[in-house]
Amino acid sequence: MPVITMTQEMATLGKDVALGVCEELGLEQVRHEIGDIVAGRMHVKKSLIRRLREGKANTIERWAADEKTISIFTAEEIFDLAVKGNVLIRGWGATLWLRPVAHIPAIKVCSPMELRVKRLMARLETDDENLARKEIRVDDAARAARMSEHFDVEWGDPSLLDLTMNTERIPVSSCVDMVVALTRSAAFTETPESRQHLLDLALATHVRAALRAHADTSHVDVTVVAEKGTVILSGIVSNPKERDQSTDVAGAVAGVTRVDNQLGTMTGRPGARIFPSGSVR
Repeated sequence: MPVITMTQEMATLGKDVALGVCEELGLEQVRHEIGDIVAGRMHVKKSLIRRLREGKANTIERWAADEKTISIFTAEEIFDLAVKGNVLIRGWGATLWLRPVAHIPAIKVCSPMELRVKRLMARLETDDENLARKEIRVDDAARAARMSEHFDVEWGDPSLLDLTMNTERIPVSSCVDMVVALTRSAAFTETPESRQHLLDLALATHVRAALRAHADTSHVDVTVVAEKGTVILSGIVSNPKERDQSTDVAGAVAGVTRVDNQLGTMTGRPGARIFPSGSVR
């Protein structure tokens, strides 16, 4: 069940590369659908999520936006897609969210700025070069800001990618062949270990989303680690009640068999481990 993540700069023909790869490997291509689902969960307009993502939200929208929740729900959708498999995910930080999973390649498609400007002018059917250049710069800045804020990395850092292709010099058809070959290579073949790692990361993400979505724990910001059904919560919460509520919410997530609560409290009480009734949930 191949999974490919792809990031691209505006007007680099990344969409064409992605379509070719999906046709060759029989994959579903997902991009804007992730934002639409997140908007539905947060009960906000789809256009708001897109404007935030594209760096076009106004000051009031940015001030009101709950970027942390957007990030958590986005990650949950990305991991769900990866677990189902047979998908190419474009954008949304998928190359970084899924980077720890050994069988999922991270791809980038790029081109020189001047070529991107010409392509965007043709796409927009305009002769306004300044307009096209501004659109690209705004989009680039928004992507770089998101990567810096959410992952503390430099967007496009080659050490975080498995394959970067310049469509000025490499035809789209050759880019497709390269991605297909990489995906089918032994280095990116799914193993029981890589599958389990993906499932563990997905479960931890589900728990983070559940904590965020529940009224009693929406403000709790703790570390969540999952391993074969066991979820470990660590960090600091305000009081013992929040610690217990975190255990209850995490334990109710599908796939969680046990909660190892290592949370400490701001009241100074040591973080005693709390196991739900019977130790196993």
